[in-house]
Amino acid sequence: MADALSSRSDYPCLGQSTYLNQASLGLLSDKTVAEMTEFLSTVARYGNLKMTDKEEAGFLDPLRGSVSKLLQAKPENIAILSSASELLSQVPNLCSPEPNSKIILVSTDFPSITRPWLTNKKTGDLKICFVNEVPNTDLTQTIIDNIDHNTSVVCVSYVQFASGTRIDIKKLTKYTKDVGAKLVVDLTQAAGAIPINISEWSADLLVCSGYKWLGGHGGIAFGWLSSELLKKDPPTIGWFSNENPFDMEATKLNLSKTAAKYTQSTISYISVVGLKTAIQQLLDIKVLSIMKHSDKLAKILFSMLEDSDWKSFRPTTSTEFSSHIISLTHPCADTVKSSFEQLSKKGLICGIRNGRLRISISHYNNSKDIKYLGASLLNDLS
Repeated sequence: MADALSSRSDYPCLGQSTYLNQASLGLLSDKTVAEMTEFLSTVARYGNLKMTDKEEAGFLDPLRGSVSKLLQAKPENIAILSSASELLSQVPNLCSPEPNSKIILVSTDFPSITRPWLTNKKTGDLKICFVNEVPNTDLTQTIIDNIDHNTSVVCVSYVQFASGTRIDIKKLTKYTKDVGAKLVVDLTQAAGAIPINISEWSADLLVCSGYKWLGGHGGIAFGWLSSELLKKDPPTIGWFSNENPFDMEATKLNLSKTAAKYTQSTISYISVVGLKTAIQQLLDIKVLSIMKHSDKLAKILFSMLEDSDWKSFRPTTSTEFSSHIISLTHPCADTVKSSFEQLSKKGLICGIRNGRLRISISHYNNSKDIKYLGASLLNDLS
């Protein structure tokens, strides 16, 4: 029996459902909800009666500190955002690729990563190179094989949202640095589920949504910018980007010297409180323990499915396999859809992405959840 790493009673829906969908809309713990509710009822609803301008100007600092611990990064390089897309949409201008240079993307990556480049292509004369993910080939190596001296930017998710494939960022950076290309990485499907130490990478920009694996709610995200990239001004700024946001002299611009200049305006302070609380919970559990936990539960699932037609899209023996996002294939596409529907009726909540069944394994899951899933999949085949 593999017990959950966190208290399942902190997630009331687990009493009625088996939740295996953290990669989509993730569950929030009772503690996170309580802190958000407390802030709403004792501070937020009272406006400036409970929060001065000075307090508001520094309100994001504690969250910035929590993120820096999670990533093992310096707080001054951390930007607090309203969404990951807010920063990703600025990436083409931030990276300033040369005309006719190559931009490498993954064709099945999350659209927030690719679409800003597709829009930019219309006016930037850029060569968009879409790399395809093939199950039995190394995606990291496929990306590397497409890097040449005309490559200006590689923009990719650390863990692919639909397949769970984990890119070897450390290996990839060797090749981007060799040709002087910038590397942009989305951590949304990794942070909180896999340990991350950005000092081991040579990336230029990282971005991450605050919900899903981090256990926060929508309306909050963060970014990390290299010290070199931080020297540039944001392509788009707002009133909160100033060194002192409450310096309201409209004719002057005095941007923050840190990544704080990427916060454009008032954001969801309730979500800020929730994310800080959720990240602390992850730090207390330890992300390495969370990864080992999903490894253990994934092994249980595949031992049950070994002789069935359900197979992992990314082979479990691959170094790119991630145990917290499992993409299951079946020879019959209709079986995937019907199984998803049957699982939902049984209270087994997962997802379908790119025609495959996507299973998310989180710290609140236990072996009973996984055995129920495995048995249900096998019964649906009979």
